[in-house]
Amino acid sequence: MAAQQQRDSLQKTLGIIGGMSWESTESYYRLINEGIKAELGNLHSADLLIHSVDFAPINKLQAQGDWDEMGAIMASSAKRLQAAGAQGLLIATNTMHKVVDDVQAATNLPIIHIADVTAAAIKQKGLTKIALLGTQFTMTQDFYKQRLIDAGLQVLIPDKDAQQEIHRVINEELCQGQFLDSSRQYYSQVIQDLANEGAEGVILGCTEIGLLIKQEDSSIPVFDTTAIHAAAAVEFLLDNAKSSPR
Repeated sequence: MAAQQQRDSLQKTLGIIGGMSWESTESYYRLINEGIKAELGNLHSADLLIHSVDFAPINKLQAQGDWDEMGAIMASSAKRLQAAGAQGLLIATNTMHKVVDDVQAATNLPIIHIADVTAAAIKQKGLTKIALLGTQFTMTQDFYKQRLIDAGLQVLIPDKDAQQEIHRVINEELCQGQFLDSSRQYYSQVIQDLANEGAEGVILGCTEIGLLIKQEDSSIPVFDTTAIHAAAAVEFLLDNAKSSPR
């Protein structure tokens, strides 16, 4: 009994910067808690602190390209989570990892980087050539792709017209809770086109895409960044328990 009580107390506290969008943050909360329950059983749930920001101003800043202001917003959120007792941080969005250095500089906490854990999951499957879907920022800018490349992966992205439509669907539909069959079919066709170019798998590199696209919608393996990131969060939360004698 004493050993079990000690194990119960060893879960770390993870701070989540969420709300971008709240629909995907809801998925994070469910997946992380399901992961903790699977590991610890009974009535266990995750030791989380969540700061859910207002996405509308951030979406406007993204359109304006004001990443300095977005970095300041994310850094402020990180500081609030650290002050509340977080021992590590997770940014519950792919695109906002563009300002991960601002978040890191604001605290001394470890950050679970979504691109790094996704790259590790892909390499674990033995794949090297991967398609990437996400916002235009994520698909085209180095802050995300370069981390995949540095991990030894070759990254394929859609053509410019497809990039624009994928981005539009994310902003105008998925982030507003709309999941249309026509958009699902479009994404599936884009994935097939990239598979025809040699992609061995596809990264759902926006945390909302996994709400629309499932494995059955793709002819190649799907890597849902929300699910992968959430699994890494569970590993972080249980790190002390797993390294302690039972």
